This record gives sequence, C-alpha cells and structure tokens, in this order.
Amino acid sequence: MWRMDNGVVMRAADIGGSGSGSGVGRYLGWLERERGLVFGGYDALWRWSVAEPEAFWASIWDHYGVRARRGYERVLGSVEMPGARWFAGAELNYAEHMVGDLDTNSDSDALAITARSQSRGPVELTYGELRERVARARAGLHELGVRAGDRVVAYLPNVPETLVAFLAAASLGAVWASCAPEFGARSVVDRLAQVEPTVLLAVSGYTYGRTYHDRRDEVSAIRAGLPTLRHVVEVPYGEHPLPETMAWDELLAAEGPLEFDPVGFDHPLYVLFSSGTTGLPKVIVHGHGGILLEHLKLHGLHLDTRPGDRALWFTTTAWAMWNITISAMLHRAALVLLDGNPLAPDLGAQWRLGAETGATLFGTSPGYLMACRKAGLAPPRWPELRSIGTTGSPLPAEGFDWVYQRFGGDVLLNPISGGTDVCSAFVGGGPWQPVYRGEMSGPCLGVDVTAFDPAGNEVVGELGELVIRAPMPSMPPRFWNDPGDARYRSSYFDAYPGVWRHGDWTVVSPRRSFVITGRSDATLNRGGVRLGTAEFYAVVEELPEIADSLVVHLENGRDGQGELALFVQLTPGTELDDALRGRIKDALRGQLSPRHVPDSVHAVPVIPRTLTGKKLEQPIKRILQGAAAREVLSPEAMNDPSALDAFTELAARR
Repeated sequence: MWRMDNGVVMRAADIGGSGSGSGVGRYLGWLERERGLVFGGYDALWRWSVAEPEAFWASIWDHYGVRARRGYERVLGSVEMPGARWFAGAELNYAEHMVGDLDTNSDSDALAITARSQSRGPVELTYGELRERVARARAGLHELGVRAGDRVVAYLPNVPETLVAFLAAASLGAVWASCAPEFGARSVVDRLAQVEPTVLLAVSGYTYGRTYHDRRDEVSAIRAGLPTLRHVVEVPYGEHPLPETMAWDELLAAEGPLEFDPVGFDHPLYVLFSSGTTGLPKVIVHGHGGILLEHLKLHGLHLDTRPGDRALWFTTTAWAMWNITISAMLHRAALVLLDGNPLAPDLGAQWRLGAETGATLFGTSPGYLMACRKAGLAPPRWPELRSIGTTGSPLPAEGFDWVYQRFGGDVLLNPISGGTDVCSAFVGGGPWQPVYRGEMSGPCLGVDVTAFDPAGNEVVGELGELVIRAPMPSMPPRFWNDPGDARYRSSYFDAYPGVWRHGDWTVVSPRRSFVITGRSDATLNRGGVRLGTAEFYAVVEELPEIADSLVVHLENGRDGQGELALFVQLTPGTELDDALRGRIKDALRGQLSPRHVPDSVHAVPVIPRTLTGKKLEQPIKRILQGAAAREVLSPEAMNDPSALDAFTELAARR
C-alpha cells in the first residue's frame, strides 16, 4: 500500500519483508534462509550488493535457479573496466530460461503473449504454443544452415513472430539484431550490414493508425545492401507478398525438438545499435549471461514481475525496451504486445488496452504521461495494475502528481533510467523503496552509480556526470568490429579512466535519490550556472500553447553567456507573438533563473528527434554554429528528416 505524505514523498507501508508477495520480499527471505543475511532497509541491501559484488551476483544466480550446462569458475575475475570478466567458464543459454522445460501442465497452458495490432486481429499464445513455435522456427533456421555465431536479423514489428524468431535464433547460439519497419532502407543497411547477416526476416508492410505503409521497395533495397544474405523469410503482415522469399509457414514446417545449445557467458545474444546521428551507429554486443542475470534482477527486484503477471510497455523492436520487456517471461509473466500507432484512435488507447488485458505493469514514456495530463485525460483504473514504469526522458514532478491523483496510492510509479549500452537500468525504484516526487528512488541493486565533477570527485546535491564505478554483468563485452576496443573505450572511459561515464547529467541527493537532467553534452551553462535541458523543457512544455520544444546554448567563448536559443512547436491554432514570447520568458525567469531566459524564441513546424524519440540538441547546436547538416546528422536517423529544414534555413541567415 502506498500513500502520499504532504504531496512530496510516497512511502511504502510494507517495506517488503520476507512475508511479502513481492519478488524482493521472496529474495530477502531467501537471503536470510540460505545466506544468513538480514537487511533492515533498501539502502543496506544496496550497499551490500556493491560492496560484495561476487556474493550479490552469485545470490541472483542461485536464487533464480540459473541453469548452466557448465558451472562458473569464479563470479568476477577482475573488477577493472573495461575488461571485467563475469562467470568465467559458465555455459548456458538465455532462451532456455525463457521457454525451457515447463514445470507443470498449468505452466504450459499459462498465457505467454497477447498481441494487439492495427494490421491484423488479436493473437494470443500460451507458453506451450509459444514453445512449439520456437521449436519449429529453430528447426527451420537450422535447415537454412544457421549455426552458433551466425547473424539472424529482422525488419519486423512488435509481433509474436518476432519473439519466436529471436528465441529460435538464440537457442542455436546465433546472434540477433532487429530494426523496426518504419526505418528507411539506408538506416537499416547502416546497422545490419555491419554484422554481415545470413538470414533476414521481413514484412512487406504495416498499418499505422489508419495509414498503410508499403515497405516492399525498402525490403528490396535492404536485400541489395546486405550481400552476405543467403535467405529471406517473409512474415505475413503486409497487404502484398514479398517476391523471392521463404514463407513464415514454410520455415515453421520443419520439425525437431526444442533444444538449447550451451554457449559461453559472454557469447553474443544480440546486438543493439546507438542512434547513429553521426556516422555509422555503434554496434553494442550483449551476451547471454549478462542479459540473463541483469534482467532476472531488474524484473524480479525492481519491476516486481511475478508469475502470471501481464507486462505492457509500448516499444518498437528497434529500442532496448523491447529486449528488456520481453524478459518478463523469465519470471513466467505474459507479454502484452502492441504494434501500430499507440495514440490511435485517441490518446487513451494505451490505457484502455491495459485495462482490457489486465496489465500489472504499464510502461510508457514521460512524454505520454505529460500529454495525458495536459489533455485532462481520465484513464480507466483496473484492479490488476500494480506499477506504472517510465523511461526515455525525465518525468517532471507534475507527472508524479497526475499519476497519483488518477490512480491512487495502490499503484507504484517507477521511473527508471539506464541505456541501450547496458540494456538495463542504473537507477529506479521498486517495492522496497520510497517514491520521491520528481526523482528516481535510488540506485539499482548491484550498480555502483553516483555523480562526479569534472575532476573525478563524487558530488552530492549538485549537478555532475552520471558514472558507474564498478562493472555490471550486462556492460557490453565489446563493440562489433571495433579493433583494439578503441571506440568502446572512447565511448565510456575517456573522461574518467576505469570509470564508466554514461553521458547524463544527474543530481544525487543526500538520501541517494536521483534526478537526471539531460545529456551532459547538451547542458546549458550560462555564467557558470549549469542547468539540464530536462528542467528547461518541464517549464516550457507546461504552457498550453507549446506542444514540444528544443533549446541550445550557443557559446561565444568570451563572456560565458553566449546565446540561448529556444525553438517551440506550437499547438494547432496557436501563433508565436510577443505576448506568448513574454509568457515563456516569465515562466523560465520565475521557475528557473533569470540567466536561463532565452535570448531568442523561434517557432518551427516540428522538433527534430531520433527514431527512438530523443531530441537532437547537440546536432542542431552544431548546425546553428555553421556545420553542414550532412556532416553532423544522418537524416535516416530521424523520425522526420524535414524537421531539419527550419534550422538549416535559420543557420544560413545567421
């Protein structure tokens, strides 16, 4: 049970002791019985988890019953970063823990997937049915010559077939990579060509809201750009067939037992891609063992995923949240898959789907929650809902207020933050932690996360770089095709040798809660006063006339002031006049500081974002400083390439 105290802090009445039904409660009881360890609060448990990483991660392995064909020699061979080696000698398979031997017939009959789409009718699969399809897909891929280490890639939406194909590939030890079908051919080739795939699975089209998107030309261009392909499999989803492909049903016509080839702990399970705003996207390798342990912990102890739960978190197959969300099945929960326009036919569609499917975990973006708040939406409430998760950007304090006003104290609001780089979370909440208005509750277990100043000193209560001081199992063992790990090292270890710098600004409170204020390369620094862009946007986008916004600081190298330029996307029917400019500046002056009042405010048709929805602050800054757009940004990495037009025109006039 949760309650709000003075509108500031929501605290847990039951702190999750051994009698609790939560995952953390069961884990605490197990620690007491099996290890003789008792913790009086979350902070004590976290301190132990980072002070004794071998003991903590061994407890995760044992508590969740990790099945290994060969045991490990030592939990952590070295704590140096980069180069830490986890569970050396262990051989296992992630897919076995997702759809391996089911304990009882009731497990086989339990719901595994309920899928909704704007391209076809609802689909539901039990664990038994899913297991059978994975076995057939595995046999089909094996007949196509797929073996351990081969790359199987997908141009697929968030549908059951994608999960089936991924698990089948993983069971063989093949390496998975996926792009969502809204990606253009160049974006797909820039990513997938780097891993030299042998098999591609694709759809010919999809429906987004009421609009059909024919992707046959894109698939043709992708095939031409992937010379290593030996086979293309069409998943039936579009309105027209793809020529010269194997049908999905033909792939599944093969028969064979569902087996799981054991692979090393760091053997690649899948690769994820950075946004690729400049140059080729980074190809981030994630191993079977690291992902298995991180996701057992994240779902079990932070997202509180339990057997029989239903997890709904809108995502596409191009985002790490797809990989994270599907791991709810490690705890025998069911997935609620949604493909298409999440705002169709209206803003309340996702909430209605959650109520219809009895979702226990409802995951979404802060932007969606704030849009619902701004629209005055009254979403349905349903008894199964236990938690609302958010990630992707900071959630303003007003978003916390809205959630608790609408859903009451029985629902845990759980903002988390991590990254594609680790495919997990650094900071977040859980059933044993308080919820602080406008903040993330604390560090995740096993993550030694804090803030550093430029000199590498830990800072509390002031803005600093978010850093990780000790290795995590899901930190990538390497990047693909990165000789000498040069790009890997420069991405995370250039500022603080031996310490992971993630690239976010954060403030760590004395109680060890976190506020992430934006990317550190986009921080506003006026007269020595640093401010994260998230704080700026929270004020501007609260105004009813503003649909979206982007701010950049154009330093002049002389007085520290430079020019603060604000760009706003207006709501329909709104005009940017002097009165609105005045209200924007008054709000920023009153709620932030006089130093952060913009020098100029410009209306633009649309705010430029990456394909995963992140604002393109740094590339826009460089364009306004005179760099050619093609040098700093690939249009294929954007949601709407036309969003650049207004900025390039403005740069030409400067």
